[in-house]
Amino acid sequence: MGEIGKISKGKGISKSDIKPNGALPCIRYGELYTHYGEVIRDVVSFTDANPGNLVLSEENDVIIPASGETKEDIATASCVSVKGVALGGDLNIFYSPMNGMFLAYYIRGNLKFEISKVAQGNSVVHLYTTQLEKLKLAVPPYPKEQQKIAHCLSSLDEVIGLESHKLDALKNLKKGLMQQLFPQ
Repeated sequence: MGEIGKISKGKGISKSDIKPNGALPCIRYGELYTHYGEVIRDVVSFTDANPGNLVLSEENDVIIPASGETKEDIATASCVSVKGVALGGDLNIFYSPMNGMFLAYYIRGNLKFEISKVAQGNSVVHLYTTQLEKLKLAVPPYPKEQQKIAHCLSSLDEVIGLESHKLDALKNLKKGLMQQLFPQ
């Protein structure tokens, strides 16, 4: 990874810095596990912290947690598809000319096992930039091919999301019908 891009760290955004109506969108490392998939288009947290003291995303950045609970969980990556998002302190940020969406899918898929092997720790697992830099990638060198793969996988995620919403609506409908059929 170190040969095809640069890896750096975000800067701390504490829980107390999170404001529901904050001016600046932000991502904290724990949110990668709870809110985000391979592609981040909409951010769920905001802050009023001084942007000059933070690391702000560029479009196409790939973020990987620097710590986690298990070696398998830490092998998570997301592409930040918007510019100007504050990136929290426990995040590794991968800057590369490669397609960020493609890389996020690739890291979560093909590199998951390799990352889990180099991650260190037991109760708290750490993943350092030096470890990420040494990971070998076997990816298509052509940007158009990366883009097609990323688009295909992203389209499937959108279909899955829409079907999940339909399933939730049907479950709510069933619940309502059962309450009408079997009143208390």
